[in-house]
Amino acid sequence: MENKDIMYEIIGACMRIRSELGPGLLEQVYKLVLAHELIELGFKVETEREIPLVYKGVEIGNAFRADIVVEDSVIVELKSVENLNPVWHKQLATYMRLSGIDKGILVNFSANDFGREGIYTRR
Repeated sequence: MENKDIMYEIIGACMRIRSELGPGLLEQVYKLVLAHELIELGFKVETEREIPLVYKGVEIGNAFRADIVVEDSVIVELKSVENLNPVWHKQLATYMRLSGIDKGILVNFSANDFGREGIYTRR
């Protein structure tokens, strides 16, 4: 499946979850439910995937954890907050750069207008 199709399926799953569960749950709950939903769709899913930090050619360690990685090709970062902090967009971009994964989705399940404000993609 192409990355475009994977991203479409991930976003669709997020929309279904938000419609079913609504806003206001803890991020961890949305992560568990989204992982379950994506596995049911047949995707390879990793939660809390460690992303190593390499500095000047030396691996410093697994300094970061991506919330969800789908098919080794899309990082999904989840939030459940009133307003997104701009640093979370930078966080996703950094995770993508450090991991070599070129697609990412930032989801805020507590956005007031989920369809317009809840999902941001990076391609």
